[in-house]
Formats: sequence, structure tokens, C-alpha cells
Amino acid sequence: MPSRRYTPTHGDPGLQPERTDMAWGRTTLSMAVAAAVFLRWMPHHGWFVGTLVAASAVTALGINFTRKRRFHRAIHGINQDAITPDIASTAAAAASLVVLAGLGIFTVLLI
Repeated sequence: MPSRRYTPTHGDPGLQPERTDMAWGRTTLSMAVAAAVFLRWMPHHGWFVGTLVAASAVTALGINFTRKRRFHRAIHGINQDAITPDIASTAAAAASLVVLAGLGIFTVLLI
């Protein structure tokens, strides 16, 4: 008999955790698309573009691997009536985006 994983629930199945999880999924997809776009730059801008591809891919994987933890944390916060924002994840994603943008601008203008 296959084992069932416990998924925590809350009283309103359309509430914030589901929407937030989908938003993180779209962010993961956006970073994967950015990595694919950076791959197309390789013939024109050389080997340095591999840095952009790797940074985008690592960011996408990092976001995707931590989605479940954030989802469960949000449900637990709703059930306890004490939810706090996940500032670290948001700041890390924003910092990664700023670094990728800066590296992309550097690549296009100087390499």
C-alpha cells in the first residue's frame, strides 16, 4: 500500500498559501526562461554567459526546492492566527534578480 504524505490544511482552500505557491512557481518558470534566453546569447557574447545561465538555473532550483516549506509554513501560520511574511526568501529572489540584471547589462555593454 503506498504511503500517503500528510498535507496540512486550513479552513479556506482559496486563501493566500495556494496563490503564493503559484506565484513562486511562476517565478521559477521565469528564471528558467531567463536561463534559456541567456543560452541564446552564447554565440554573440562568449563563455561569460554561462555564468548567467548557471545563476538563473540555481535561483530557479532554489526557489522550487523551498516552495513546499514556505507553503506549509503559511498554512501553519493561518491555523495559528500568527502568520509572518517570509522576508528572507523574497529578499533572496530580489537580490538574485538584481545581480542577474547587472550581469546581463555588463555582458551586453562590455563583452
